[in-house]
Amino acid sequence: MMQFPNARIVLFAKAPEAGKVKTRLLPVVSAEEAAELYAELLKQTVEKMIRAKLAPLECWCSPDTSHPIFQSLVDDFGITLRLQQGADLGIRMERAAGETLTEVQSLVLIGGDCPALEPHHLSQAFGWLEGGVDAVVGPAEDGGYVLLGLKENSRLLFSDMPWGGNQVLRLTRERLQQLNWCSRELETLWDLDRPTDLERYRLLRE
Repeated sequence: MMQFPNARIVLFAKAPEAGKVKTRLLPVVSAEEAAELYAELLKQTVEKMIRAKLAPLECWCSPDTSHPIFQSLVDDFGITLRLQQGADLGIRMERAAGETLTEVQSLVLIGGDCPALEPHHLSQAFGWLEGGVDAVVGPAEDGGYVLLGLKENSRLLFSDMPWGGNQVLRLTRERLQQLNWCSRELETLWDLDRPTDLERYRLLRE
């Protein structure tokens, strides 16, 4: 039994191909090691969220769903794969949110590269959304966010956003105010993007 059956976890993921994921780690690891690390993080994220039985989880894949890691997630955890569509990340996120919200009452959008993100963070976000909040943001230390919970969709939250930069969180806050939405924020977490994050991850895994 799911805790939030009328909600959905929308996990955005790239195929873990060498040179295409975790490129900011390349000064200290090889492209192949970075891809292996991304795949490891992705599988850990899926396993944590599936075991928590919060809400159905869908993995939205890029560039397609054919990579063996995606197929292994289906085999091991029975998740649904969906295809990201759009020219940039913002368009793909907006479309995923729009499609999902035609099927359920709320969603939480996450990535697969935040080792500090735990099921209780998602449970809090879903609880707030169920209680009347329009949006929930999980801030990241680097100025982005690791989680976005929504009951409604708006292009304003996703268009002309400098993805990967340190202004995403600030701009998202400003745009939520422009929409006059009631929003709440979780505690600030770190995701694994920079070489300094590798040591934190190793300590976390010990």
